[in-house]
Amino acid sequence: MTAYVIRRLLYGIPILLGITFLTFLLFHVVGGDPARMQAGKMLTEARLAEIRHELGTDRPMLDQYLEFLRQTLTFDFGRSWHTHRPVREMLLDGMGPSLALAVPAFFLETVLALAFALWCALYRGTFVDRTIVVLAVAGISVPSLSYIVFGQYYAAHSWSLFPVYGYEPLPAGAVFLALPLIIWVLLGLGSEVRFYRAVALEEIQQDYVRTAAAKGVPARGILFRHVLKNSMIPVLTRVVISIPTLILGSLLIERFFGIPGLGNVTVEAVNASDFPVVKGFVVMGSVLYILFSILTDVLYAWVDPRIKLR
Repeated sequence: MTAYVIRRLLYGIPILLGITFLTFLLFHVVGGDPARMQAGKMLTEARLAEIRHELGTDRPMLDQYLEFLRQTLTFDFGRSWHTHRPVREMLLDGMGPSLALAVPAFFLETVLALAFALWCALYRGTFVDRTIVVLAVAGISVPSLSYIVFGQYYAAHSWSLFPVYGYEPLPAGAVFLALPLIIWVLLGLGSEVRFYRAVALEEIQQDYVRTAAAKGVPARGILFRHVLKNSMIPVLTRVVISIPTLILGSLLIERFFGIPGLGNVTVEAVNASDFPVVKGFVVMGSVLYILFSILTDVLYAWVDPRIKLR
């Protein structure tokens, strides 16, 4: 297993290099001129040249890209062009609010999706199954922004059940995270239920399940001791590969609710052409996805001893 992990890590190096190259290329081709954005009303050629020199964008493209690679290897992306704070500090500060929202939302979403999926599998083809499927499809069909606008206008503004906007650290900030958490769960629950339902239906039709039912094993035992246990590989794949998105935050929810997480930080950086912050976010996200994809494969062998890592 150690040799397999090392080999996968080495395979991840060209992937990371490709991602850094595309990020660098897109920023310099379509990202605009950050010097013009920072110059404001003082838009003179002398001022633009001075800002470009300060930011280092007047250097040859190859030198800038090699500097980007050095920063990627050291995880030191310098200071933000917009806020002048260290990028590493900004990313670490944003990680706390993102996780405070994402972890409980993801846990609740996963538990509810698995419960509904097993219920559908148990009562497959009945009114209960069809009702849950229809509600799941309807939830997927509603645009993400509609949940946020509806929640802010009715639940927060009209009914005064939650704050409309703002954030405070936990535990005092739980009231600010309640509505974003509910919206996060509603946004992802439909697709999760459909995925886990398909997995559970495939497993519940196996011969060993019919044998267990014929022997008198109760429905709860069949669902949890057999169906759920033998469905763990696709479940693990879905759960583990989603963990990087929890750390990186939700761009839309954090932006609309004023949560200073990584998603909000990244949106502001893109709007301000703040390349150091964008670089840090992209590299961190890429590394997380590579690491957790490897972790997923390792967990396969742990869940199912028949799987050998080669």
